Amino acid sequence: MTVTATRLAQAAGICAAIAGLLFISVQVNHPAMDVSSVTTTDWAVRSTAKALMAALALAGITGMYLRQVRQTGILGLVGYALFAAGYLLMLSIEVVAATVLPSLAHTAPDYVKDVLAVAFGGTATHGIGAMHTVFILSSVGYLLGGCMFGIALFRARVLARWAAALLAAGTLATVALAILPESFNRPLAVPTGVALIGLGISLWRDQRPTVGDNPTAARVEYTAPR
Repeated sequence: MTVTATRLAQAAGICAAIAGLLFISVQVNHPAMDVSSVTTTDWAVRSTAKALMAALALAGITGMYLRQVRQTGILGLVGYALFAAGYLLMLSIEVVAATVLPSLAHTAPDYVKDVLAVAFGGTATHGIGAMHTVFILSSVGYLLGGCMFGIALFRARVLARWAAALLAAGTLATVALAILPESFNRPLAVPTGVALIGLGISLWRDQRPTVGDNPTAARVEYTAPR
């Protein structure tokens, strides 16, 4: 099989769609965020799924950006960079949640409790080290980057505009979690998940030329001997 820009873009679209499905799925019947949940199999499975979701989303948004570099301009570049950093940090957080926190739940329960509190915008009773900075940077990258990237995609008019608008609105809506009860945390993740699914499918279905936007060059790529 010949690896082409089109095939890579379609693969990125599939990654984004799967990431969106995972993002929604892990919210269903999510256990309480307390120390007793950290040592359960449910926690390990969900944290692993979240780490996979972050990795797939990173691949997906990279494909979206590369598909429309010229159309998105500087706003797309900055939005992508922030959004990608947010997902990369989210990946690292979930790896820690799946592999480190369970081992500390019995020996350092206060530390685990503080990490969980900060993860949901609360305040730690004791210091949690660099994890506090990681949480802040991840939140800023996800919120600001997602909003900017969604707006850039909407303005580019290449992929599904409704999904791009939903991505911008869905990521920005997480600001409201600072004043809303914790019960809103799970539902507010759904719009972003749906947006990733929509954008992923749109990218997968997109068949327009990708070689410098030159129809002749694209035609050569598509008709090359196999």
